[in-house]
Amino acid sequence: MKVVCPHCLSVNNVPKKDSYKKANCGRCKNSLLDTKPVDLSTTNFDELIVNSELPIIVDFWAPWCGPCKMMAPNFSAAAEHFPLKAVFAKVNTENEQNLGARFGIRSIPTLIVFKNGVEKERVSGALPKESLMQLISKYTD
Repeated sequence: MKVVCPHCLSVNNVPKKDSYKKANCGRCKNSLLDTKPVDLSTTNFDELIVNSELPIIVDFWAPWCGPCKMMAPNFSAAAEHFPLKAVFAKVNTENEQNLGARFGIRSIPTLIVFKNGVEKERVSGALPKESLMQLISKYTD
């Protein structure tokens, strides 16, 4: 499967397995098992969304948003359960207003699930970890 490295954005071919002990990027050698959410901007958004075969869960948020701050730890905690199963990413709509406008973000936080470059689902409002896990599980194999 094609996996985009969250560190250098190079595309890696990784054999599909139930679990992984080690998986490093062929270019930068960083771990592909890193579950820390990736910060997206107009410069790297399309590269990640289009080139990855994994589902991409994008959190559109802003630093002044109370519900966004409440959901951030849940988002990071949920990410830890899906190494090489899903990619978690964040878009700061304050800094990336073009991306917010492009996707018609009218309230934050808004989560959009992309798979194979296509938007599959959108949820607005802060979600608890369990609800996030259920949402993501629908798109992981």
